[in-house]
Amino acid sequence: MKIALFAAAALLPFAPIVAQDAPPVEAGEALAAKYTLDTPIEALAADPAAKAVLDKHLPGTTTHASYDMFKSMSLRAVQPFSGGAITDDILARVEQDLAAIK
Repeated sequence: MKIALFAAAALLPFAPIVAQDAPPVEAGEALAAKYTLDTPIEALAADPAAKAVLDKHLPGTTTHASYDMFKSMSLRAVQPFSGGAITDDILARVEQDLAAIK
């Protein structure tokens, strides 16, 4: 066991450094969206810009009587339990507006 650890430690300087091999991010490249449909609803509600998106497309979400029960879930996870109130079209519009938040 000690020999294997010594051998691994001896080879470490020859291992490629991944961070140096990664290409630089060019100006204007799309970055990952800050929020998605998989972000917990409570995280969306905590950001004024994301909460505005919720209020625009799904008014009353944060004041719903059952908010405490579903706030840790994402919009995508809540959709099947919404009784048809959260449609694919609504989610698409929410997703588009969330992606615009920087």
